[in-house]
Amino acid sequence: MGRKVHPYGFRLGYIKDWKARWYAEKGEYAELLGEDLKVRELIREQLGHAGISNIEIERFPRARQISIKIWTAKPGIVIGRKGANVNALRRSLEELTNKKVHVDVEEIDRPELDAYLVAEGIAQQIERRISYKRAMKQSVQRAIRFGAEGAMVRCAGRLHGSE
Repeated sequence: MGRKVHPYGFRLGYIKDWKARWYAEKGEYAELLGEDLKVRELIREQLGHAGISNIEIERFPRARQISIKIWTAKPGIVIGRKGANVNALRRSLEELTNKKVHVDVEEIDRPELDAYLVAEGIAQQIERRISYKRAMKQSVQRAIRFGAEGAMVRCAGRLHGSE
């Protein structure tokens, strides 16, 4: 049995920060973790087309308050006209969690260098029947042109209509 360290966990505390920052008292950890997963699922479901890369959740112990920071390539879509979309999202999150929710939207300045967004773009191109080799090659070239020192893309599954 191999002992492999997850790449995210390997970088925690050095070059990456935790995706959720909170401390649970005895017996409530599972409940809060499940709530975090539901919050992330709801946000990705409602704003899946907005290029969301990362969702950070921070809980405050006695205030029954949650602070959510959404990192996105298209903040205008997340915020909406006069903040309508973000207010609707905040209301639905408050109904889900029964806590006060504060939502911040942060823009990703160079989405071509964000691994999650690059992978999501390749997946969308494959869904639109673009050749997977072309999609992968173009995304790697675009990332290197925008300043990445290197890029590796791996695609698996039944590609190119294979049976």
